Amino acid sequence: MRVIVSGKNISVRPSIREYIEGKLDKFDKYFNSDVDVKVTLGVERDRHTVEITMPLKHGVTFRAEETSEDMYSSIDMVMDKLTKQMRKHKTKIEKRYHKHDSIKTAAIPDYEGETEESKIVRTKSFPIKPMDPEEAVLQMEMLNHDFFVFLNGDTDEVNVVYIRKDGNYGLIEPTM
Repeated sequence: MRVIVSGKNISVRPSIREYIEGKLDKFDKYFNSDVDVKVTLGVERDRHTVEITMPLKHGVTFRAEETSEDMYSSIDMVMDKLTKQMRKHKTKIEKRYHKHDSIKTAAIPDYEGETEESKIVRTKSFPIKPMDPEEAVLQMEMLNHDFFVFLNGDTDEVNVVYIRKDGNYGLIEPTM
């Protein structure tokens, strides 16, 4: 496992790098040596953000992000999230009797939370009227939602507008 640490608005001190690598060492036994772990540290005002991404073979990616007022607390919280994700993934793999060669599941402790598969608990239907993306953004803001599904009047296809973490808007257009 290779660890790549980078910083946004922060210079990564050797002590923080060593702390992260020490925490990630416990995951080393789960992965083959060809896994690249990307750690991004960021500071905005008094908020310290840690994001860890572990892309594996077969399209599996573990990703966690945490923000707090202390960098070391953020690192600890993001490690807890990753541990939970790995346990949940191990349970899913065992249920399907499908083994991936990029993650060794034998060493991961069993997941002690809910082991049932996710299920749809609510279905909602609504009429879709043709509109342009700008009107869809206005509708989304009026409803105070994070996303809005609409029929694009120009293309006659179903599109989705959503609010991004940076405060801007995104548009999802399906392609075949």
